[in-house]
Amino acid sequence: MTTVTSFPRAVREVDPEWIPLADGSRLAAKIWRPADAETDPVPAILEYLPYRRRDFTAPRDALMHPYVAGHGYACVRVDLRGSGDSDGVLTDEYLALEHDDALEVIAWLAAQPWCTGAVGMIGNSWGGFSALQVAARRPPALKAIITSCSTDDRYADDIHYMGGCLLVEQLRWASTMFAHNARPPDPAIVGARWRDLWMQRLQESGLWLETWLRHQRRDAYYKHGSVCEDFGAIACPVLAVGGWADAYTNAIPRLMQGLSVPRMAIIGPWAHRYPHMAAPGPAIGFLQLAVRWWDTWLRGIDTGLLQEPALRVFMPESVEPAHTYAERAGRWIAEPGWPSPRVRPRRWVLNPGRLEDAAGREVALAIRSPETVGLHAGRWCPHGLGLDLPLDQRPDDGGSLVFDSEPLTERLEILGAPVVELLIASDRPVAQLAARLSDVMPDGAATRVTYGLLNLTHRDSHETPTPLVPGQGYRVRLRLNEVAQAFLPGHRLRVALSTGYWPIAWPPPEPVTLTVIAGASVLQLPVRLPEGAEAPSAALPPVETPPPLPITTVEPSRTERIVHHDVAGGLVTLECLQDSGRYRLDGIDLTVRAVTRETFAIRVGDPLSARGEIAGTVRLERGEWQVETRTQTRLTATAEAFRIEATLEALEGDARVWEQSWDRTVPRDLV
Repeated sequence: MTTVTSFPRAVREVDPEWIPLADGSRLAAKIWRPADAETDPVPAILEYLPYRRRDFTAPRDALMHPYVAGHGYACVRVDLRGSGDSDGVLTDEYLALEHDDALEVIAWLAAQPWCTGAVGMIGNSWGGFSALQVAARRPPALKAIITSCSTDDRYADDIHYMGGCLLVEQLRWASTMFAHNARPPDPAIVGARWRDLWMQRLQESGLWLETWLRHQRRDAYYKHGSVCEDFGAIACPVLAVGGWADAYTNAIPRLMQGLSVPRMAIIGPWAHRYPHMAAPGPAIGFLQLAVRWWDTWLRGIDTGLLQEPALRVFMPESVEPAHTYAERAGRWIAEPGWPSPRVRPRRWVLNPGRLEDAAGREVALAIRSPETVGLHAGRWCPHGLGLDLPLDQRPDDGGSLVFDSEPLTERLEILGAPVVELLIASDRPVAQLAARLSDVMPDGAATRVTYGLLNLTHRDSHETPTPLVPGQGYRVRLRLNEVAQAFLPGHRLRVALSTGYWPIAWPPPEPVTLTVIAGASVLQLPVRLPEGAEAPSAALPPVETPPPLPITTVEPSRTERIVHHDVAGGLVTLECLQDSGRYRLDGIDLTVRAVTRETFAIRVGDPLSARGEIAGTVRLERGEWQVETRTQTRLTATAEAFRIEATLEALEGDARVWEQSWDRTVPRDLV
């Protein structure tokens, strides 16, 4: 990595810049722009998200926006309505009002004397969602976007549901936003009105988890903001980036196939972060690439980018299982587009205990997995910050139906989405199926390569699920997550099937036994053919960043992931700790600490014992100004309904200034 301190144009920072909206509200922004932009205008690049530009994203922002600004752009980091120092209250994600505000922001940017009138949007995660969703609204000044770690489908590929199964990540993320929304604006920016704004947010932001749980099917709520509903609505060029360790990679092949505008994509080995600061490595020079993208579409410069491959992908090599990796071995490959003409399907039959080319006789195999299968899954959405990748799969395999290939005699590479097609029956009307593809080392260690989930009541439709008829046979198709992987000679492929995947997914209301018909069930792999000498270059530049933000560590950060097993009572508990430590943002003299404690518990044989609890504390300090928020969310369920219990406290100094509690019940809908 190279730290760059000198740029073609000197950069001026403006914070705050107030962007007025038609209803009288103002959004707070920080702008990095060339110092001479008022006499030599530049295009504007908007990043639009709720994660607080002044403090919580400031270290990340410092590693990208000054660089792009120094190459001739005005980089504008805006706090959404109700977040950071902006006016108003944030009451849910991806609201129409959020998009309406963005259209006003883009028009305002295009009209500024320091702007040429051309605007781009960039974002990771929520910001990447925003870029796609706002692009679908076609604001005239928006000329191109870069979307990172985002999705085109809010139901199929976000924190809410996976294959119609309720993701426990929904509880996690609702708790995260519960804490985000409770944070006050900075009195150094908004002045004496900070406390009134804070009280308004505490009172009106609401319990998002209840809103989300009331939509358990793919209804209009999730179709809103899902650009896959109409790819043709996007009229500007799109650069999509993501990583195989991230939870959002499935969207990239769909965008490449569904969009009709100029598009490019890059998929690395990374978790949920921008590619120049992501782990596992190798990271890439994403900022150089971004500048070339903006030069091409916002300035009309021939950078040569359009002559390069449309899709560049990292092909990882086999690796021993671990909860984190600093770097993944592998190589970059290039494809002219997607689908790739180099990828061919290869079919394997699930015979009893075996993956084989030819079908044997049909045999009924029954499985009722322990409720603890999934404890070695890692997090649904890894951030590459430690303890979040899947571990050795053998403990989970022990509670699953397992099908192994013979040791491979030659290298096998896959690129795309593996699919299992199964002939199954269930003894209960509501059932869940988890399928995992693993790379089994010669010593027996199993590294999960990809996985998929299916709520079997959603086997035909996520919009209109139907109960299973116990004992009736069904042919179901389960598409696993998109992936690239090189399996080495001597290694085995393994498919593992289980009736649950806790705590990735919430369990069905009753213990379930599934019957899988071996000999009539198959695995289809997207095998990538070997490259010849004519393979195009997939080379990407090394990392360059501007200098990091000055930060003083007061207390170090800490991460824990501990499993407790009460052998006598059968209760298994996973406890996770994420403690940011205490650190001071030197430039604004603000000391920050954020601590999250997660507890996920379940008793073997009793899916109704499932419990998730998340407690978060955030503290902000500057001299005598000291505020703290404490949030706690608990999710449990009966056979008929989910129960949400939540509390919110806010302290100013030692005085409690806000306290509220919720106790809500939401009916289960075939989940």
